[in-house]
Amino acid sequence: MTGTKTSKVGIKVWSDYVCPFCMLAESPLHEATHDLDVEIEWMPFELRPHPTPTLRPEDEYLPAVWARSVYPMARRMNVDITLPTVSPQPYTRLAFEGYQYAAEHGKGAAYTPRVLRAFFQENRDIGQLDVLTAIASELGLDESGFAAALNAGTYTEAHQEALRTAAAYRVSVVPTLVIGGRHRIEGVPAAAQIRKAVLDTQAEQAVARGAACGIDGC
Repeated sequence: MTGTKTSKVGIKVWSDYVCPFCMLAESPLHEATHDLDVEIEWMPFELRPHPTPTLRPEDEYLPAVWARSVYPMARRMNVDITLPTVSPQPYTRLAFEGYQYAAEHGKGAAYTPRVLRAFFQENRDIGQLDVLTAIASELGLDESGFAAALNAGTYTEAHQEALRTAAAYRVSVVPTLVIGGRHRIEGVPAAAQIRKAVLDTQAEQAVARGAACGIDGC
């Protein structure tokens, strides 16, 4: 008889470092999956790639969105988050190339949440190489190697390939979560939504395994 052990469920989370809702998505993601066998992969998506102008916190739009949506949600979720004063908001290509370096060196899962906190809790300009290098050093990455790789554009093509993956998944808003390759959630999810999608995926995997016979029987 086949066993009941489930396979690890992959969760892809598309985000941009200047999107406050991506930071707010982190809490329900971890709440939903802390006791489940999942692999969370943060995926890059640039909301405003160069040369598209980025937003300015002194204009009307950002304060209005934060007052109407971000701050009320953050209070409900008990998340410390503040509209950064960095103006204009940074482009995120360089930070995402830093993510590729971090991922290759085993720190991808820690890098994205740390960059989000740097921007939304510490008001740091994450478009600057020295800021990103300091974050990399905090995470135990080689400071000089990280800076040299970003200066040389070593991970530019890896980042562009990641953006092509986002296009293939038809990502147009962040956060976007794809769980088990099939279950899609756009926007800040509820923990219950994520948990249900993971458990449904595990059930689907169990059914698929049960539809075959092995050398020891069915």
